[in-house]
Amino acid sequence: MSEAARGSRHGSLLRQVEALVASIESDEGSKSVYDIASQVVQRFGEELGLTGGRIYDRDGSDYVLTATFPDGERALPEVRIPDTYGPIDIVLQHRFVYMQPGDPGLDPDLEAAIGAGEFAAIWVNSEVCDCILAFDVAPDAESDDIRFSLSILRYSINHRLRETWLGGVLREARMIQTSILPRRSPSYGEFDLAGQSRPIEVVGGDFYDFIPITPKILGLAIADVTGHGLPAALQTRDIYMGLRMGLSRDLKIIRTVERLNRIVSRSTLTSRFVSMFYGELELNGLFIYVNAGHPAPFHIDREGKATALSEGGPVLGPLPDASYERGMIRLAPGDCLVLYTDGMVETEGEVDGVTEEYGVERLLSKARECSSLSAAETVDAIFRDVEEFASADRPADDRTMVVLKYPEKS
Repeated sequence: MSEAARGSRHGSLLRQVEALVASIESDEGSKSVYDIASQVVQRFGEELGLTGGRIYDRDGSDYVLTATFPDGERALPEVRIPDTYGPIDIVLQHRFVYMQPGDPGLDPDLEAAIGAGEFAAIWVNSEVCDCILAFDVAPDAESDDIRFSLSILRYSINHRLRETWLGGVLREARMIQTSILPRRSPSYGEFDLAGQSRPIEVVGGDFYDFIPITPKILGLAIADVTGHGLPAALQTRDIYMGLRMGLSRDLKIIRTVERLNRIVSRSTLTSRFVSMFYGELELNGLFIYVNAGHPAPFHIDREGKATALSEGGPVLGPLPDASYERGMIRLAPGDCLVLYTDGMVETEGEVDGVTEEYGVERLLSKARECSSLSAAETVDAIFRDVEEFASADRPADDRTMVVLKYPEKS
């Protein structure tokens, strides 16, 4: 066969094998491997000269014959083969092996016991599976075609299994992160509260929290871990746990934040830093807070005057011995607080052909426009405004905001 003809044939085989793997719904463990191996024999058996095969699952330092395909018959009695056995050692080193009866390294008695003659094998290895697929090969089969097709198959199976495993991990992480976000806004005195967090990936590095300290004190927190995705989500879990544990021990607000700073600084996850704003609201409207390097929330009074809440100290993490200061304001009926992460104000959009950020001024302007709305309606309206302003379909960063309103009595 000419090189051009061989290249064309391999191109056709590549498309067929990839289409086969994509057509089989992924399932965890050896079942998905079995399905794919069986369909390879059924789909390509005649073309490639594959007549069946066996699955060997790793068990310690051995590989155990667990199934034959495409019939699925279990091997009895159990056959265990050490990973030092010639063909297995080769496939573990090179991901592929092609053997014929009489080749050096083969044990004729063992091969006869498992019914193997001429065979090709691939190593399937991912977080959820470590097995060897051995395909029985007809004597007149084209070895180059088999090597090419099974190499593509090995890559596709490993990729599919890894996607399945990672998807499961991310789903679990999403469940964990969802569990630490408030399921509903608390009922607290005459105040109206709402929050929302929208990660750009399955999980994100933003979070907010409403923390009942006593019947007369409610804690409000918002934080942003540098980066996004799974590592950032793991760090937000640490912030959530550290903050609540500190508060449950009746630590003062300054001591709680300083303790949390040391926790983040000692974190073994990464050298990630965390910006956080935490405040405690009393029923009489007194609000005491600490801003740890977070974009300053705003207190907007009933006349529309905005005051940035910036008292505090540096972001959590870089300086383990950092000290922090408290800030204090008093809310009156008609006032509101707007807390947000930088993903809100750093969203980019086109204005008269020039790229601009949404910015703090647009955020404040929209918040003032929503003075007659509820906290939840205000959060929704600001998110819509940011999304309409954005020039990109996909945000560049997680977006989170919290709104607290002190309604005027009618």
